Amino acid sequence: MRQAVFEARYGLDWNRFEQWLDHDERRRKRAPNAALEPAHALPDVDVPQAYRRICQHLALARDRQYSPELVDRLNRLALRGHHLLYGARARRGAARSLEFLVAGFPRLVRAERGFVIAAACLFFGPVLALIAALQAHPDFIYYLVDPVQLARFQEMYDPANKRLGMREADDNVAMFGFYIFNNVRIGFQTFAGGLVFGVGTILYLLYNGVFIGAITGHIIHSGLATPFFSFTSGHSAFELGAICLSGAAGLKLGYALVAPGLLRRSAALRKAAAEAVPLVVGLAGMLLLAAAIEAFWSPRTFLPPAVKYAIGGALWLLVVLYFSFAGRDRAA
Repeated sequence: MRQAVFEARYGLDWNRFEQWLDHDERRRKRAPNAALEPAHALPDVDVPQAYRRICQHLALARDRQYSPELVDRLNRLALRGHHLLYGARARRGAARSLEFLVAGFPRLVRAERGFVIAAACLFFGPVLALIAALQAHPDFIYYLVDPVQLARFQEMYDPANKRLGMREADDNVAMFGFYIFNNVRIGFQTFAGGLVFGVGTILYLLYNGVFIGAITGHIIHSGLATPFFSFTSGHSAFELGAICLSGAAGLKLGYALVAPGLLRRSAALRKAAAEAVPLVVGLAGMLLLAAAIEAFWSPRTFLPPAVKYAIGGALWLLVVLYFSFAGRDRAA
């Protein structure tokens, strides 16, 4: 097709799309918040379809080697259309993400507080019980943890260690990747265990509670409490809190299978999963933050333990206040 025929056939469409772009840009300058409205809200033009046709025409013009002026014009239209269409979507996505972080996530946690409390009891119960039991019966640790693994933990929390919780050969960036993998693995296992009528979630919560409680109790009895808590205090609020939330999400799935009510089990599971997935998204962010703190802050020894305890306590308080009050209506 000759260029003149091509322009005559499609030129009116290009002009209408360009007029829409000009009108939309003027509208946005007058009312910046209008950028959050759907891009197809303007009349007379099916914007997504018009944008796709512009991109198609640009590809044809380049392939047929039409004049640089035509190619440049279509390229400008395609760029402007992409910016206004997908730029607005990105801004809407960012606004929704911020709203979820500020209000939606803590509201969701409060809405599922029954499952959260149950998961916290299943997890922290063994932690506290093992810490107390190992102070009276320290040899019981060898029924729970391999001696080689215990020796490794003692090396990591040796006061002579310049980087707490890490071996000399460990690298911060590599450990960051390891912590992400380990945290996500634990969170996913605990959540997915709910698919086995909640039994898997319960077992994973109990197992992690027993293991963490056993290690903590042994470290305390070994006289290494100061370096241990100096290391763990910074990231524990986010990591342990996220484990409880993953347990809550898993218990929700399990409950839907055990007591589906008037729904079929498959329908009840789909409904519970749709409600639990946002919870998993939020706790995944907590696990990522915990991994960053654990890799780059927790091993540092330039601050006195008391300062690190204070910062860790402040983070625990922040997490509790966030889930207790963030996202509440002012009138509530």
